[in-house]
Amino acid sequence: MDTKMMSRLFFRPLEIGQTILYGRATWLIALTLMLLWLGGCASMPNDPDEEDANDAAEPFNRSMFDFNEGLDRVVLKPVSTTYVNHVPQTVRTGVSNFYDNLLYLDTVLNDFLQGKLTQGVSDLGRFGINSTIGIIGLFDVATPMGLKKHNEDFGQTLAVWHAGDGSYLVYPLLGPSSVRDTGGVVVGLLTNPVVYAVPPVAIPLGILSVVDLRARKDGFVKFRDAAALDPYSFTRESYRQNRVYEIYDGNPPRPVYDKGGLEGDAPAPVVPQSADGQPALLQFEPDPVIKDHKWGEAAQPGINTSTVPLVLDH
Repeated sequence: MDTKMMSRLFFRPLEIGQTILYGRATWLIALTLMLLWLGGCASMPNDPDEEDANDAAEPFNRSMFDFNEGLDRVVLKPVSTTYVNHVPQTVRTGVSNFYDNLLYLDTVLNDFLQGKLTQGVSDLGRFGINSTIGIIGLFDVATPMGLKKHNEDFGQTLAVWHAGDGSYLVYPLLGPSSVRDTGGVVVGLLTNPVVYAVPPVAIPLGILSVVDLRARKDGFVKFRDAAALDPYSFTRESYRQNRVYEIYDGNPPRPVYDKGGLEGDAPAPVVPQSADGQPALLQFEPDPVIKDHKWGEAAQPGINTSTVPLVLDH
C-alpha cells in the first residue's frame, strides 16, 4: 500500500469528524444569533404606552403559542399518550433519570457561576455517582446518599447577576422564555451532550427527550386546559411564577406593598365610616315589627311571617 493511500485512510476519518464538528458549531452559532435576534425584536414594542411592559410582544407570542399548541395537538400529545400507555412506569422513570443526569452539567456549571461552591461540588459528585454507579444515570442512587438534586441554568445566573428579566417571549418549539432566559436556552444547548453526538445517535436521543418531557408536562397541560379561560395567559403567569421560585431557590421574597402595612403585609381593608366615626357596616336597624317579636313563640296577628326566619325549638 503506497504512502498516499495510507495517508488517505488515516486522515479521512479526521476530515469527516472536523466536518461534523464545524457543521454543528455553525448550527449552534446560527441558532444563538436567531434567538438573540428574536429576543431583541420582540422586546421593542411599537407603542410602549399600550403594550404590557412584561409582554410587549404579545401578538408575536400568541402566534407562536398557537403554533406550538397546534404541533402539540397533532404530533406531540398523541405520541406522548402512546408512550405513557404502553411503556411501564419503571422504564419511563429510568428514561427521565437518564436525561436529568445527561443535562446536569448545566446545573453544575451555573452553580459555580452563581458562587454556590458547596452546592456545585455536591452536584458534581451527584453527576459522577449517577453516571457510574447509577449506570449512565438510569438510576438515581445519589439522592438516597444525601446528594440533593438542584435545578440551575444560565437564565437564573443572569438574574443572580442582577440582569433584568426583559419581555416575556414564546419561541417556536421551545415554548415560554424571556429576553434574559434566552441566554439560558443558548448555554443549555451548548452544555447538552446530545448536540455534539453523531446524527445516528443524536436524532433518536433528541426525539425521545422531547417525548419524555411532554409526558412529564401532561398533568400541567390537562389542568391548564380544564381550568384556564385563557391558556396563553395561564401559561405565561405560571412560567413567571415558577422562574421566580427557581431563582430564589424555593424561597421567593414576600411582596412589598407601596401603601399600608409593614413591608410584606397586605394593606388593611378600608371600612366605610359613618358620621359618628363608627363603621358603617355596623349601622343596622332591624325592622320594628321583627325587632319586637319574641322568637320561638307563635306568630302574632299583624306579623308578616314570610319575612321571619323559622326557629326550631330543641
